[in-house]
Amino acid sequence: MPPRRSAFAIMLRLGKRRKNRGVGLDDWSKISAIDLGKTASAADVIYDALRDAIIRGELREGATLRQDNIAQIFNVSRIPVREALKKLEVQGLATSVRYKGVVVAAMSVDEISEIFEFRALVEPKVIELAVPLMSAASLEKAQACCDEFAAETRPARWGDINRQFHATLYADSGRPYYLSIVNATSDRVERYTRAQLGLTHGMERARAEHQAIMDACARRDAKGAARLTRDHILNAGKSLIAFLREKA
Repeated sequence: MPPRRSAFAIMLRLGKRRKNRGVGLDDWSKISAIDLGKTASAADVIYDALRDAIIRGELREGATLRQDNIAQIFNVSRIPVREALKKLEVQGLATSVRYKGVVVAAMSVDEISEIFEFRALVEPKVIELAVPLMSAASLEKAQACCDEFAAETRPARWGDINRQFHATLYADSGRPYYLSIVNATSDRVERYTRAQLGLTHGMERARAEHQAIMDACARRDAKGAARLTRDHILNAGKSLIAFLREKA
């Protein structure tokens, strides 16, 4: 089964066709299902599509997010597009650049390192709180994610399963504010984390560390799960930083 195509990936492909052969508006009918002209939550839907494209790496660092193009694709005015772009800026996924407009934000190695340090402080606490409250259904779902991650051979799916695994383990923590912060920081580095999973031994180590965390949760070992989660995040961060510095 091929990887899921995001709405923005479809838009990008059609945009390339238009640039290459002067495509008319009729060609956009292929995505007519994304007609948000009468949808109250247009800004949120546009934000979700752009966010998804950024964290998947479909929109690269520095790519210009042109309001007119986005409004045309989603069949809306520029008002909800501006709202979506402002939200992306607040989340650190986009930034305004003089003479260029809003572009996909880049992150320095130091910024990425700091985010992994922050995650290593917060996420162990979240899972420590979650373990005593974790339901049988949550454990079963997390193990299914763990098994799926271990068996998956398509790199395009690794990031989604990895994030779902961790989100499932944190869900029963009873700390919605913590979870919102974890989600926001994960969004900032998701595109880089996906690259890290493809590094030599990245997936092999991640599989082993995931199962170790899973086993600790199943034993109701909250402290052990926290310690393993902290090590897991720090190991991923170190591998990613080394990769980025070597590539620079």
